[in-house]
Amino acid sequence: MESTASIKLDIRQLTPTDLLAIVEGMGEPSFRAKQIDEWLWKRSVRSFAEMTNLSKALRDQLEQSYVINTITEDKVQHSADGTIKSRFRLHDGHLIESVLIPVPEDNRFTVCVSSQVGCSLTCKFCATGQMKRHRNLEAAEIYDQVVLVNAQALEKFGHPLTNIVYMGMGEPLLAYRPMLESIERITSPEGLNMAPRRITVSTAGIAKMIERLANDATKVNLALSLHAADDDKRNEIMPINEQNNLAVLMDSLSYFYQQTGNRISYEYIAFQDFNDSLDDARNLLKLCQRFPVRLNIIEYNPIDGADFQKASEHRIDDFARYLRERGVMVTVRRSRGKDIDAACGQLANKG
Repeated sequence: MESTASIKLDIRQLTPTDLLAIVEGMGEPSFRAKQIDEWLWKRSVRSFAEMTNLSKALRDQLEQSYVINTITEDKVQHSADGTIKSRFRLHDGHLIESVLIPVPEDNRFTVCVSSQVGCSLTCKFCATGQMKRHRNLEAAEIYDQVVLVNAQALEKFGHPLTNIVYMGMGEPLLAYRPMLESIERITSPEGLNMAPRRITVSTAGIAKMIERLANDATKVNLALSLHAADDDKRNEIMPINEQNNLAVLMDSLSYFYQQTGNRISYEYIAFQDFNDSLDDARNLLKLCQRFPVRLNIIEYNPIDGADFQKASEHRIDDFARYLRERGVMVTVRRSRGKDIDAACGQLANKG
């Protein structure tokens, strides 16, 4: 039998205009809508009973018609390097993961959030890509990840989050509406009031959606999961490239930069004897000269069912040096949280 909660609408799916109309329809003054909105987003309450400046009658009315579908902590793992991976259970039983990456020496505390349950893109090196995509997350479910991981950061490190990266489970640009709504709520003074420049959306490369992001005048940064600088190699590891080849992607990124001026970065996992040669670096250099770009070279984290190996440190260093000497801004990122399967490409609800 279907539960009563399952047929109630999540009140956080209502727009402020919707909420105002509902409150006035209940015979309440219009300012109640603002109070409810503040409880839901700024204070992130998990029940109507906590809305203590509303009358009990109004709280009961809301309870009868609506639900707050919050996410709940299912499992937390702590890495030796300070990284914390959280598995969250959604209202329908699905599981997702978020990762807190602390870098206290740089005063940087980043949360990596998921945007989908699973993923449909089947990138060969990614554990999430081996999962079925069940559904997109709602904006509130993305928002809740930030709220709960921020509480972790405050409790564990005495410092709030400084950055948000949409680099967890799923492809953010295929969950476009909830992704954008979550960013609007996170950056709103009525929400978490975080600066858009502290947020980065990562994509495997969907050209038409990159252009849509530009047209929507977003102020967030954009990261392309590149991982290969020629189409043959990229097709091999990222099937999405067959419909969004590098020429098309570069045009969409040029458009994004022209329209927004926002920062663009390339994420480039270095695989041994696949994309770590100086020839690969030369191909990559061409892609770094179209518009200002930052390059993050990432150490590969092995996953079950994939044959790739991480490139050696000296190959990565030679690769990075070649590009730096030619004016590319390069950061080599060593893995964080790989002992708890929390590193790049490892999120798969294990354990």
